[in-house]
Amino acid sequence: MIDDLYSANLLRLAANMPRAGRLADPHGSSEKVARLCGSRVVVDVTVEGDRVADFAQEVKACALGQAAASVLGEHVVGATLPELEVARDQFRAMLKGGAPAPVGRFSDLSMLAPVKDYPARHASTLLAFEAVTEAVRRAVARTSPAGAA
Repeated sequence: MIDDLYSANLLRLAANMPRAGRLADPHGSSEKVARLCGSRVVVDVTVEGDRVADFAQEVKACALGQAAASVLGEHVVGATLPELEVARDQFRAMLKGGAPAPVGRFSDLSMLAPVKDYPARHASTLLAFEAVTEAVRRAVARTSPAGAA
């Protein structure tokens, strides 16, 4: 039953969104929308080298998408693009194929493992991780010596 997805811990995460809002002068931004439900995430980042230095997010999503964004917001500063891509890919594999949960700084995503049984919820649950990888990729390209030229 879908109500089993909404644990007290998940609802607590969804209600306490870290780093909500927008950055004044981001190096990279990305907006992602889930077509099925209309959930929307906008992410802004600044980078120092290849690491996230600052992060902000606007999240208009269901509790599942909010909980995933909350985990992201709590742990994203200091992460590199490759680390974020691995977390996104592990998260997607967990939801779509029942693979193990992401490890490391994003291991709290394990609480979302039951979402695998609800394919209609996958896109909204993944939005924040899809957006942050794109935003960081843009930021690194913009701030790297090759991108700045």
